[in-house]
Amino acid sequence: MSEIVNCRDLEKTFIKGKETVEVLTGINLTVDEGDFLALMGPSGSGKTTLLNLIGGLDHPTAGIVSVSGIDLNGLSSSALARWRAVNVGFIFQFYNLLPVLNAQRNVELPLLLTKLSRSQRTKNAATALEIVGLSDRAKHKPGELSGGQQQRVAIARALVADPALLLCDEPTGDLDRGTADEILELLELLNRDHGKTIIIVTHDPKAANHAQRTLYMDKGKLVEEATA
Repeated sequence: MSEIVNCRDLEKTFIKGKETVEVLTGINLTVDEGDFLALMGPSGSGKTTLLNLIGGLDHPTAGIVSVSGIDLNGLSSSALARWRAVNVGFIFQFYNLLPVLNAQRNVELPLLLTKLSRSQRTKNAATALEIVGLSDRAKHKPGELSGGQQQRVAIARALVADPALLLCDEPTGDLDRGTADEILELLELLNRDHGKTIIIVTHDPKAANHAQRTLYMDKGKLVEEATA
């Protein structure tokens, strides 16, 4: 099985006034294709920062982030945006759906950065909504959907370009236990049946139990690994 994510000697610092804050220190991480990895740790441990670096939303202060053999540090901002649109799907705690657009149009949004025709974008969005079980809600706006349904729309949006890698930042943090479990089971299905590599940041041990393995972070370092 080949690797999809390779982080080597990763460092991330922020300047806060006159103070330099070390957020990540000496991170070395490999994620194989088809893996389902949970990142756990206390608030401020660097989990989301690491996820953002892997997804090309931020740049490391030092070290290398390679995804599918591409060194993200070597891409310009515009090239990185195009790369993200095709290769990575993002799922967040808050759904970030546009309230004026229906589910179908929200799901289509990432495809506007691609060269697909309008008819192909519509077809791909319909397929993604079918995968998450929301074909019958395609014309509904976010305000007409439950929290769980809105998160399913967000997952469909993450899937619409058929990326190999899904990055999830507390995707069940705003949901009740029952709905959270449904979303986690959907992520398991995407990993098992659709071959998606998934990295999930979570505080919830029950969410981490759905992953194949768990890494723990503390004070910007990977400190322990456990296999489910």
